Amino acid sequence: MSLYDEGHTIAGWTGTGIATVGTGVVGVGVCTVSAPAVVGGLVIGGVSVLVTWVLHLSGWGKPPGVRPRGQWGMRVRDAQAREGHAGCVSCRLAGRGRSAVSPASVPVVPGEDRAESMSLSSVD
Repeated sequence: MSLYDEGHTIAGWTGTGIATVGTGVVGVGVCTVSAPAVVGGLVIGGVSVLVTWVLHLSGWGKPPGVRPRGQWGMRVRDAQAREGHAGCVSCRLAGRGRSAVSPASVPVVPGEDRAESMSLSSVD
């Protein structure tokens, strides 16, 4: 059994439900050749993204990765949501989150051997 509990969140299922309705409206719009229905379905799809984002930031979405079994339930709020999740794009967009160490922030030690660049193209 996997220790990963992906997608079992209120945010995930709510967003999926709203997006499914939006996709259905777009499909009806395409079948009936109705531009307002297609646009309305796309707007519903955009709303699903925003609703999922807000629910994630309020603690109803969980970060990917291994979590203790006690946090697997859908009714369990994420205690780390206020601080943000490392590597989470949603948290970064909201101005939250722990920044991961990027290669640009690692200091270069003088005299250290660096890798040489080489052409990957067969045409030089």
